Amino acid sequence: MRDMKHWAWLLLFGSLWGLSEVAGGGILYTIEAPSASIFLAAWALLILAVARGIVDKPGSSTMIGAVATLFKLVNASPFICHLLGIFMLGLAFDIGASLLGRSERKFSLRNMLTGVLSVYGGYALFALSITYIVRYDIWVQGGWPKVANHMFVSGSIAALVAAVLVPLGYYLGAGSLSLQAKRPRWLYAGTVAGVALLWILGRIAG
Repeated sequence: MRDMKHWAWLLLFGSLWGLSEVAGGGILYTIEAPSASIFLAAWALLILAVARGIVDKPGSSTMIGAVATLFKLVNASPFICHLLGIFMLGLAFDIGASLLGRSERKFSLRNMLTGVLSVYGGYALFALSITYIVRYDIWVQGGWPKVANHMFVSGSIAALVAAVLVPLGYYLGAGSLSLQAKRPRWLYAGTVAGVALLWILGRIAG
């Protein structure tokens, strides 16, 4: 990905995801909203899909996840489980999107499967890693029942949502390509400005 416009897009979407974790996640966890992680994952998957509709390159979604992880690390006081969960979801989406590819149809089975597999993959990678490799206290104490609940209960709810949001995100992202072709310089400048604004907002929200 040598095109600087592509890097600008990845920074923008990663920062947008990061801001949702810092601001939205902060609110949801403060009020102890039930299934807060599912809401955050749904928004993240929509962002990842829109981004993939614009920059359909292997590795791009992992980069977005890395930017979002860094954004939360810098602008908040996150738990390691939050950081790992963000990165693993980006990685899982990258694998699913790279293997299955993007269909031009809005709600194709392939696009829906990308969403479903990304959720189950991301949730599994996170739960198994945080419990058996990182050995984070809360997850170690919860053991396999906590891991299984995260993967199969929370994961199934998130997967159903992803089956709708990921195809929609692909559609929105691909649809913006015509706008890029008409106003490439203005859009690039706006993207760079948007990244700066999101990081400013992240410092304020954090």
